[in-house]
Amino acid sequence: MNVSNKLSVLKKIANELNKMNVTWAIGASMLLYFKGILLDFNDIDIMVANEDIEQVRKTLMKMGTLQLPNPNSKYETKVFLEFIIDGVDVDVMAGFTIVNNGSLIDCSLKNEEIVEFYDLEGVKIPLQSVEIWCKYYELMGRKDRVNMIKNFYLKANVTEKGDKCAKFKIKEKGKDK
Repeated sequence: MNVSNKLSVLKKIANELNKMNVTWAIGASMLLYFKGILLDFNDIDIMVANEDIEQVRKTLMKMGTLQLPNPNSKYETKVFLEFIIDGVDVDVMAGFTIVNNGSLIDCSLKNEEIVEFYDLEGVKIPLQSVEIWCKYYELMGRKDRVNMIKNFYLKANVTEKGDKCAKFKIKEKGKDK
């Protein structure tokens, strides 16, 4: 599926989610695409606030087909939904939780983590920060992504962003870190 088709699906989803006034944001590879770090992305990763997941589920069920669960032991995400909408894979997460060295790291979307909005042909797309996703990738053991982000900031001569990636604090479930 080409980028244009994926962006069209995102625009369609965003129109609905924005009307509902739910807390949501784009993360993962699509975020990196919007920031110019990646040239392509495989799917649409939508992070949703825990309290809004049922509304989002009902809305996306009308737009596409919910896929069967495919659990991954690297994550203990509260709700992970995978949809196919107009041929595009759309992953929706609420209560995103990474398993790291036996600890559960709570990466649930919080409103204050939405740091900017991307204008997609007049539709507002909320984005999480690249720095927080750099840390998530680090916790997931995705060194390729961590290095890609840090190198992007080095080339852009924005070293404080690369430094923030390494220092960003994330709370373990039930603990302050």
